[in-house]
Amino acid sequence: MEVVSSSHRFATNKTSHELLMNLIISLRPRKTDQPLVRLGPRGDGGYLVPDDLDGIYSLFSPGVSSISGFEKDCAKMGMKVYMADRSVDAPAEAHESFEFTKKYIGCVDDESYMTLDAWVAESLPPNCEDDLILQMDIEGGEYESILSTSTDLLRRFRVIVVEFHSLDQLWSRPFYDLASRAFAKLLQFHSCVHIHPNNCCGSLVCDGVEIPRVAEFTFLRNDRGVSSKYVLSLPSPLDEDNTSNPTLALPAVWLGCAQS
Repeated sequence: MEVVSSSHRFATNKTSHELLMNLIISLRPRKTDQPLVRLGPRGDGGYLVPDDLDGIYSLFSPGVSSISGFEKDCAKMGMKVYMADRSVDAPAEAHESFEFTKKYIGCVDDESYMTLDAWVAESLPPNCEDDLILQMDIEGGEYESILSTSTDLLRRFRVIVVEFHSLDQLWSRPFYDLASRAFAKLLQFHSCVHIHPNNCCGSLVCDGVEIPRVAEFTFLRNDRGVSSKYVLSLPSPLDEDNTSNPTLALPAVWLGCAQS
């Protein structure tokens, strides 16, 4: 945990404490009608999602890691799995339900990048209207990708799992403006139901507010049994550290038990 003075790190264009707290409050995890289950391996590459996966047609998983446990668990449930990443030539593991595209996901469509809308449109069968799931870990490209995704497509994702990077930079107003718009877009139709800090990179404390630098967020579409009640304690017994670094707990300010 790094403690910094706002005047030292964010001397200009600093996000106000009020704006930052409003964003954090909007992202506090809420309870769901269905319990959370873990898909993928212990440690890195596993994520907690609501046990509301029946009827989901396919998983879209941009960002290919050295493991494919989450994707394999989705495939075992009968989902078609679409994966994309220009930095590798193939998924870490082979599976008959995997389909791979050697491109990054971003905000344009060209030889190296494609938008989520273009990817989904070219991947799914015509007239497919079934629910989807999104699991995204694209090393900072998530903000522009979400902002460039149509609301019609976002609404189709019943569950969205995103690893958000550089969250400590929320104290910088230009970054806050970008990131907060991406979060606001997700929150149009979904609610945050789980947050797990990645213990790879620690956290930053500024003006008494602790922010993990990297964290995995799970969102559930609001028509799928999202409660008005907050989750009061984390981690879940199903959570696992991503690395061998010291465990990084979600700071209390991100939980519903905190004073706003």
